[in-house]
Amino acid sequence: MMITVIGRGHGGTRAIAQTLRESGVYMGEKLNSSFDLIPAEDMYEACRVMSRYVIYNGDFKWNFSKLHKMPVDPDFEQLVRSYLSSVLTTNVENRGWKLPETTLVYPWIVRMFPKAYYIHWIRDPRDSILGPHLTDDLADFGVPYEHTEDVRMRRAISWKYQREIVKATPPPEHTIEIRFEDFVLNQEATLDRLEAFLGIPLAKIEVHPESVGRWKTDDGVHYFDFLQEDMHALGYL
Repeated sequence: MMITVIGRGHGGTRAIAQTLRESGVYMGEKLNSSFDLIPAEDMYEACRVMSRYVIYNGDFKWNFSKLHKMPVDPDFEQLVRSYLSSVLTTNVENRGWKLPETTLVYPWIVRMFPKAYYIHWIRDPRDSILGPHLTDDLADFGVPYEHTEDVRMRRAISWKYQREIVKATPPPEHTIEIRFEDFVLNQEATLDRLEAFLGIPLAKIEVHPESVGRWKTDDGVHYFDFLQEDMHALGYL
């Protein structure tokens, strides 16, 4: 079974990656402190290859239709397979990887690995944008958008883009959506859902309730109107 975590950086994806690893899932040959599979340069470049076919329509809306119709770019596939070489060549039955940038190429990852198990990891954007991440400026990965010098807004746009690209992708056969907040505040029930989805027992890890709702004591701007619809849909408003 192949498992991958789809979720924006600074979204708490480390928690599920650690859970999978401590549950015996092989997460790649070399991991960093966030349990990302590294080195990741090939996946970063794959992001730039795929983003060539994304069209920005303005007003925080993108057109992803080409990604679902055209052949997957051979350069993209080569880069992804290079990045995942340790995962793809292992004999371990349950394997997978976690890297937040995978979310930027989700449509073509699904097409390359249609039978994989996809865990969509979501966090309240008001918390997610409080800290920096490599995907804060989408332009670094070739994604078109209206650039702003407002760092918090850039992070919010990144959150929005990654939510939109997931929603625009036809769902694969095996997919589940998990909120970080539910994992932290009700880990046992959330693990039950994940165990039913994956069909394997999962380890319980230490969590920190104070990581939920940090925006409540934040003095900066942490809410933007263009996030409202998704926040309502996800139960954050």
